[in-house]
Amino acid sequence: MHQALNRKNLHEAQLLIGGSPCPSATGETREVRSPATGEVVGRFPQAGPGDVDRAVRAAHEAFRNWSQLTAYEREAAIRKATACVRNRAQEIGTLMALEQGKPLNQSRSEVTSSCDLVDFYAAEAARVTGQVLPTEKQDYRSWVIHQPVGVVAMITPWNYPVSLMSWKLGPALAAGCTAVVKPSPATPLSPAAFVHALAEGGLPPGVVSVLTGEGTALGEALVSHPLVKKVAMTGSTATGKEIMKRVGSSLKHITLELGGHCPAIVCEDADLDLTAEAIAYKAFRNMGQSCSAVNRVYAHKSVHDTLVGKLADRAKKLTIGDGVTDGSVDLGPMTTAAALEKVKRHVEDAVKKGGRLVCGGGTPEGKAYARGHYYLPTILTGLTPDMLMAKEETFGPVAPFAAFDELDEAVRLANDTPYGLVSFVFTRNLTTAWKLSERLEAGTVCVNNVAVNTAYGPYQGWKDSGFGLELSREAIYEYLNVKHIKARLP
Repeated sequence: MHQALNRKNLHEAQLLIGGSPCPSATGETREVRSPATGEVVGRFPQAGPGDVDRAVRAAHEAFRNWSQLTAYEREAAIRKATACVRNRAQEIGTLMALEQGKPLNQSRSEVTSSCDLVDFYAAEAARVTGQVLPTEKQDYRSWVIHQPVGVVAMITPWNYPVSLMSWKLGPALAAGCTAVVKPSPATPLSPAAFVHALAEGGLPPGVVSVLTGEGTALGEALVSHPLVKKVAMTGSTATGKEIMKRVGSSLKHITLELGGHCPAIVCEDADLDLTAEAIAYKAFRNMGQSCSAVNRVYAHKSVHDTLVGKLADRAKKLTIGDGVTDGSVDLGPMTTAAALEKVKRHVEDAVKKGGRLVCGGGTPEGKAYARGHYYLPTILTGLTPDMLMAKEETFGPVAPFAAFDELDEAVRLANDTPYGLVSFVFTRNLTTAWKLSERLEAGTVCVNNVAVNTAYGPYQGWKDSGFGLELSREAIYEYLNVKHIKARLP
């Protein structure tokens, strides 16, 4: 029985290497502080190069047997492991609420939905198909098969610390790969606990390992290890480009889900109640700390003011608080002090350059918020291209608005960014929806909804937003090599 967790029960994380929990070879640890109160809520080992080598070699050794199992055997093993995780969803969700800040209800849901995604890919393992090809001669035979790439290094972020890990673990394990996970040092506790639970659920030793620690040297040692055959990372575009440079000499496989700067175009015929509800969810949920959050809203001038008012009504009703002590609040604190400072800087810059604050624009008042990284859901109008938030990803609970006259203008503004992750369109006109979706430069376009991430749909960043794809059954092929076998019959 695992002890109920709260701030009085300091959580001591451990590495997992070769199926065994262990401290780091360095003997060093780092603190995890609550973004809600600033209190220390846990400690984690500072892994070093020796830990990296041990974990990768254990994964390489485990790959020999794991990759040889049938797809059905791997599916059974994975489902047994995720069942163990589900039994610990409350504990892992509490860890996430403590370290990341999102409310407990949302944190627990992230754990269970991550299990759902891993199970989705477990079932897909048996659906990886090859081809038999016609040949130029009667005594030739040609067929195509897929085989797992090998050991995968996974570098995961702090905004959805378990979910975005599952996007990589799911297809990798199903494909027959083994994995070494390095979570963000801002939120190491919940992803480490998730991986430990998978091991407790029966995954063979070395199939999944977890290394925690700060510093670029740890990540560099992991992605550069010669036995690592693929790197899968979610993070900033700058980090993604550095990884591409680092693995270029060894031609490792890579999948990179990077930054976004996602626009929403609201047409004059849009359902404004639906639009306001959708934007409120996607701009403010998780304090706007999402690569696919609505970063800019371009609303037709005929509906601009009405929509702003409807969104402001919803923003003012959102509850903010410590998601551990009150797991049902809508919003918790931002995860890091740096993220909070960036939001403040963007809002101050926008106001200085003529933006008008409709609501928010500061921290909530009261003793309960004094020590945390809190910020009010914020709406601004008068967005202009010279503002920081028009050029950079704010990554906070801010929805800036600009009015437009013609759709061509809205499309130009929406596409005027080096990023191309997600775009949103709100209209009742099917022709408009179709044409706008084709013109927007993004890997995903959501029309009249913000349900961006679904297991069945591919998620690919265009331009500086990514390389390769995640989600959908296609993602499993990101972890497989193609082999053509051509034989002449004797």
